[in-house]
Amino acid sequence: MTHPARITGVLPDSIAAEIGFAVGDAIVAINGTHPRDLIDYQFLCADEVLELEVLDEKGKTHHIEIEKDYDEDLGLEFETALFDNLIQCNNRCPFCFIDQQPPGKRQSLYFKDDDYRLSFLYGSYLTLTNLPEREWQRIEKMRLSPLYVSVHATEPEVRIRLLKNPRAGQILQQLKWFQERRLQIHAQVVVCPGINDGKHLEQTLRDLASFSTGEVPAVASVAVVPVGLTRFRLEKDELIPVSEEKAIEVISQVRSLQQEFSKKYGSNVAWLADEWFLIAGEELPSEVEYNDYPQIDNGVGSIRLFLKQFATAAAELLPQKISKARKLTWVVGNAVEKAFQPILQQLNAVENLEVNMRALNSDYWGQSISVTGLLTGHDLLLNLQGQDLGEGILLPKVMLKHGELIFLDDMSIEEVASQLNTKILPVADVEDLIKTCID
Repeated sequence: MTHPARITGVLPDSIAAEIGFAVGDAIVAINGTHPRDLIDYQFLCADEVLELEVLDEKGKTHHIEIEKDYDEDLGLEFETALFDNLIQCNNRCPFCFIDQQPPGKRQSLYFKDDDYRLSFLYGSYLTLTNLPEREWQRIEKMRLSPLYVSVHATEPEVRIRLLKNPRAGQILQQLKWFQERRLQIHAQVVVCPGINDGKHLEQTLRDLASFSTGEVPAVASVAVVPVGLTRFRLEKDELIPVSEEKAIEVISQVRSLQQEFSKKYGSNVAWLADEWFLIAGEELPSEVEYNDYPQIDNGVGSIRLFLKQFATAAAELLPQKISKARKLTWVVGNAVEKAFQPILQQLNAVENLEVNMRALNSDYWGQSISVTGLLTGHDLLLNLQGQDLGEGILLPKVMLKHGELIFLDDMSIEEVASQLNTKILPVADVEDLIKTCID
């Protein structure tokens, strides 16, 4: 069922602001069509003449006609990208992070989305196992490309075993569907030792590479990611944690294939997530190996890119001295402790600035090696209570719920700051990190 698209923001100096749209209004229809989602909204609003049916906050219906330039944005923001129901996941992957959480947390943490629209809009991964024919037709008609697909394995029996869904075995036919229509996907393979590694991983990467040819390759890139496990997972789930030995093996295997693919296809095709090198205790690949970072949101090259961005920002923003002495604590996941040492040294080279890094593992999730984004309020309290934290904690925003100051364990920043008796200073990126340090 499609619901009116509730407005949560009106951009200043926009068409919507000029007309008098307000937060709380809702779009019911555009040129007689009820938009299902942000994709429909953007497509319908591209026209030069719009007839809008709008419901105001009091429930009164208004009909508004707008004339504008083609593709000119109205300047509206909505509470959600989907104005109908979320397409839910129908798989039972044992490594699903949502099933590896404790019960009793905020409801949104347990939504299993497998929605191609969120994949197109935001790069979230889907499996293609739950799409009726009309949705495939919509993908083709509206050219919704690229999509981001969790492949994991191309051999039907292996993928069915991983996703616990008989429809999962259709992946190669689905890739051919994308290829025939000149549509693209970015793929990911979560490696589960003993299930889809070794010869199965090689077969999967070779199959995916075969779709990476032509002017519009159906498979634009592949991310190879180690399975992440928490202490809340099911007891009998077949899964084995990735060991240092396994990480070394996978790095060697994928790098060998990269060399072969580069010669054959002119591209690496597949890239290893940073975590492999952190687990293996090996040096990260050089910046040039990541091309244009096609899988950055999957943790492929994110550390190298962060270091590069910091170097660029530091050259412009980092002074030799600040006027007033400052002492701060920078909290990160212990997975990046070694990689971020150059950043720490540059910050501490500023006269009167002292930044102490606290690289933590996540007791909450039961992980000995943790990425920054999985640290929780529990982990901060466990490791930092009663310590001299200086003026405050530099906290990467990747630990927080998008748009809110809440950790993955539902603790709020205010709650943690109060118990640690210090300020918490959320930082979004390298510029934010530098400016917060020197401000």
